[in-house]
Amino acid sequence: MTELAQEKTEDRGRGTEGRPMSAVSGQIAQSSVIGHRSSVIRNPALSVALLTGGGDKPYALGMAAALTSVGMHVDFIGSDDLRVPELLSNPRVNFLNLRGDQRYDAKPAEKVLRVVRYYVRLVGYTATAKPKLFHILWNNKFQLLDCTLVMLYYRLLGKKIVFTAHNVNAGKRDSNDSWLNRISLKTQYHLSDHIFVHTNGMKSEMISEFRIPESKLSVIPFGINNTVPNTSLSIAEARRQLGISKNDRALLFFGNIAPYKGLEYLIAAFNELLKRDRGYRLLIVGKPKGTESYWKEVRRTIASSGIGDRVIEKIEYIPDEETELYFKAADVLILPYMHVFQSGVLFLGYSFGLPAIAADVGNLAEEIIEGETGFVFKPQDSGDLACKIDKYFNSDLFHNLETRRPQIKAYANERYSWDKVAAITTTVYSRLLTSDL
Repeated sequence: MTELAQEKTEDRGRGTEGRPMSAVSGQIAQSSVIGHRSSVIRNPALSVALLTGGGDKPYALGMAAALTSVGMHVDFIGSDDLRVPELLSNPRVNFLNLRGDQRYDAKPAEKVLRVVRYYVRLVGYTATAKPKLFHILWNNKFQLLDCTLVMLYYRLLGKKIVFTAHNVNAGKRDSNDSWLNRISLKTQYHLSDHIFVHTNGMKSEMISEFRIPESKLSVIPFGINNTVPNTSLSIAEARRQLGISKNDRALLFFGNIAPYKGLEYLIAAFNELLKRDRGYRLLIVGKPKGTESYWKEVRRTIASSGIGDRVIEKIEYIPDEETELYFKAADVLILPYMHVFQSGVLFLGYSFGLPAIAADVGNLAEEIIEGETGFVFKPQDSGDLACKIDKYFNSDLFHNLETRRPQIKAYANERYSWDKVAAITTTVYSRLLTSDL
């Protein structure tokens, strides 16, 4: 699963923070009747080329559905992975499979060939594309090329460019930043006509570190993940399949495994909890990102601590159709991150009604209603994390989890509605396309 982050209207997070779930549920019920479509600009004359990067199915499909639901026509630049019935059957979507096969296990020569093939196709498409507006959801693997020459090519052909910055500077987050990386990012940001970001913190960093005018920036919600299957699989059956007993207290770590995720602090907290009570179980589910040395070190810690028998590991990419198994089997999602603006894993958990315990980094604290959708702990503090886990399992939230799950899902569907995304996005589109008239 990818770590997307694209959330909140300007003051969105503070409107419900600290309010009881009953009040939040009441607001959800009212707004679900009124709806948000009335605020969306409906202009069937608008068309956009959506450049997806070939992956991140939940976000790409959600964006396409949101735009076409308000009458827009979309040239969807996709891949084999994104060639799905939802797009192929949508009359307002022109699906263009420029990326083709994206298998991770392809041979190096095959990967090079398919990348070259993609750029050749992209150059040809851009030269004859009808949409005047290009919305880039993700860059491709060749970040330097995409940020500079490809952007210049779009501008030379007179295209308006909208870019979604899921990370302001991933190199800085991953501790591998460089002057070349910063220059390439600055080039892309300044060549873009408008940029969507996840949070107000990201907006501030864009302004302070890359000197992007505030007028070029918009904060939009990260649309709720509605592509991951949620079948009739019961919580009891999910736990049975994973070997988790009814009385086990199951913690879930899900997503890419990388140093900034702070997994070592969760391991330390888990070890502390097990010294008092062996009834805890930890699920580590995801694929190492970048070098695997970090995961190997975490694994050595698990082995040396003697807690391996209480840990369930699924260290690989998890396809959408298998995702629900882990979120339904868990009692709580743990986000022990050290550095992050926001996490799509949190919203994925909410879509299954799963509460979260998250480090107070980036914007995570604003996305959690304390005691209602989860708890927040001090970052890089395994002791505080252990205390918050213990607090959660002694809270009304856990003891009433069966009834709270539907409330959390309703809350998430309202807060991260794709209708809100469409409203803000199409307003920007309209302004850009009419500015030349």
